[in-house]
Amino acid sequence: MRNGVTIGQAAAFVGVTVKTVRHYHKLGLVAEPERDSSGYRRYGSDELLQLVQVRTLAAAGVPLAEIGPMLDADATRFRAALTDVERQLTEHIDELVARRDTLHRLADGDRALLPDRACAILDRMPGLGFGPDYVAAQREALVLARALVPEGFEGFLTQLEHGLDDPEYIALTKRGWEAEAWEPDDPRIDELATAMADRYLANPALLGDHASRQAWAKASAQYKLINNHREDQAPVAARLTALTETRLRSAGVPMPYR
Repeated sequence: MRNGVTIGQAAAFVGVTVKTVRHYHKLGLVAEPERDSSGYRRYGSDELLQLVQVRTLAAAGVPLAEIGPMLDADATRFRAALTDVERQLTEHIDELVARRDTLHRLADGDRALLPDRACAILDRMPGLGFGPDYVAAQREALVLARALVPEGFEGFLTQLEHGLDDPEYIALTKRGWEAEAWEPDDPRIDELATAMADRYLANPALLGDHASRQAWAKASAQYKLINNHREDQAPVAARLTALTETRLRSAGVPMPYR
């Protein structure tokens, strides 16, 4: 083939590397031309057309393993194969977008681990007078709850939202956090536990709906882990929670055992 071009020229014309052309040959996607009298392979228009077709499909996201059958397919099967590749690419794009969004959220700490609804709850807390330590503890509890009891997570968020809409509950919660400065045997802890239990009973929405309570009841081990988180840093809060739960059980409210 005197009018053909070398592999380097063919690769340059098509916009790929010589290594890529040889890879296409190895996979059987492009026919390898015969050598001329000088021992060089010369690429004619047929081979260049094949190179363009393969390069175009590969650039469009078609896996190399699927290009051969597509080139041999009739028009109907070719269109069907393109539709399938488009579906795969769309799924991949959605995955990449989700990864990008996660990277953006990572710039804001634990927000990458929580949905927007949970983040909105945390964002409300400082404006209601909760300090940064309390908000940090709640953030960690939410991360654990979402990971360990996913089926009860949305119900848990609903409970928190009801709590932030209840001024009396907010006041009791703040007092519970302040109680960390008290002695472990301070009688005010029992009084506060009674007040907390009474508030839950007066506003049942704070206890969650039936489905949420069932989810947590089936996850007593996870519940214990979440409830005992930071127990060494907040022993009074842990005792206050235990006493409040005991009073609720006595009132007939099913509670997971710690």
